[in-house]
Amino acid sequence: MATEECCATASVMVLPCSGGSNVGQIANSAAVELTKRGLATLHCLAGMGGHVTNIVDTIAQADYRIAIDGCSALCAYKTIKHAGLEVDKLVVVTDLGIEKNHEFDLSQADIEKVIDKVLV
Repeated sequence: MATEECCATASVMVLPCSGGSNVGQIANSAAVELTKRGLATLHCLAGMGGHVTNIVDTIAQADYRIAIDGCSALCAYKTIKHAGLEVDKLVVVTDLGIEKNHEFDLSQADIEKVIDKVLV
């Protein structure tokens, strides 16, 4: 199911990596933008990893969960799976040809590339 279709009728949670690199911050920025556009609801991956009950319960009730990871470490994906939940869509920023570094001048074009991949 395309994310645009599911978003019209379902509770969609987006859980991004927000790690200490450009790609982690691109993942987070894409999730924020998806939320601003009303296509998903950004939720707290750290709270899920910390087993904060109300956060895990809220995410468990979502109809559709999107993990946006910065790199192949797959921290967001693994955190969701560790909580016993399924990931309906996974996007990895570095798989889109965006090189991981520690420079934080994020490109809006890179953020849009991630959003476009989420919406496919």
